[in-house]
Amino acid sequence: MNEKFFSLPEKKQQAVINAGFRVFSRNSYKNSPMSEIAADAGISKSLLFYYFRNKKELYLFLWEKCAEFTVKALAEYGCYAGDGLFESMEKGLKAKIALMRKYPDMSFFALKVFYEKDPDISAAVRESCDKHFNFKKDSARLNFAADQFMPDIDLEMMYREMFLASEGYMWEALQRGDTDIDKMESDFTEMMRFWKSIFLKKD
Repeated sequence: MNEKFFSLPEKKQQAVINAGFRVFSRNSYKNSPMSEIAADAGISKSLLFYYFRNKKELYLFLWEKCAEFTVKALAEYGCYAGDGLFESMEKGLKAKIALMRKYPDMSFFALKVFYEKDPDISAAVRESCDKHFNFKKDSARLNFAADQFMPDIDLEMMYREMFLASEGYMWEALQRGDTDIDKMESDFTEMMRFWKSIFLKKD
């Protein structure tokens, strides 16, 4: 990647990043044209190739930025402070909504990355995922006080159920092209209210 990309004004960098997120989130890797990304960012295709040697370099750069933005936002919002699961989730929701307001298609892009099977990039994506999202490390972070939950709750199954429900919601929104961030925030808040009603110990 040409270091001159980072010498661009932040607003222009954000335009290129958002354009990449948008185009890659709506198409497969193979069917995402660099020309469309350039047009969406308001620059020429040749200039985009000046900043990024090829589509693979841009794609992996965007994935690294996605992971970087997410990890930083979760830390800034204190998502792993304290021992209350839903308190942590609510902070995480605020962090992610703030990111979505700045990068509206980033969450959809991240979702597509996990399901992208193109051999040209899948190995590099897996390597990056292992670096940024270590499952054992994240599991340790999620070691919340067990006495807050209903007796005999299978915590691993509970985490999995909430993860799959969240992922399924985002996948459906992606298929519909629904980018109403306020509605997403409201829907996820309601989902958490429901999960609290079934999983948390009653007073």
